[in-house]
Order: sequence, then C-alpha cells, then structure tokens
Amino acid sequence: MVVATVKLNDVDARQAMKLWDEYQRTHDLSDKKGQAAGIDAATGRVWFGKSVIDIARQLEAEELDIPLYFVRVGFPYYLRRSGARLKPCA
Repeated sequence: MVVATVKLNDVDARQAMKLWDEYQRTHDLSDKKGQAAGIDAATGRVWFGKSVIDIARQLEAEELDIPLYFVRVGFPYYLRRSGARLKPCA
C-alpha cells in the first residue's frame, strides 16, 4: 500500500480545512455522514471511504502519493477514544 511520504504542513492543513468548509457548503453530504473524507490541499479534490485505509487504497489504485487532510463527515473530529475527542488529523 502506498502511503504519502510527505506530511501535510500547517499551511496546507489550514488550506484543506477551508476547502472542506466550502465543499460542505456546496455539496449534499447527508448520505456520507460517518464516512472518512480525505482532502487534497493543493487541488481541493475530496476522496470518501469507510476509513483512512479505504482512501489510501483508492490513492494506490490511482498511483498517487500525496498528503491528505482527513475528517469524518458530520463530525468535528476524525476519531473519538475514551471520551476524548481528537482533532482532525492530517
């Protein structure tokens, strides 16, 4: 499985968050609630899947090695463990 070799920096993460906010305003995501979403800060392209691994497999199929910003559709965090909310991960 291909994993992005370049980490998303803070500037790119902020850009991806802006792109995600705009995407949510312009698309109906009601059927995708709970799914993982990966946002490319450079292009604004969004991938959806059951998990980050599912999205990584999509990238591998497209032979892409790019960093993505991940969110969980409909939630302000990606993961929740032991009652603690973790911020969306990049």
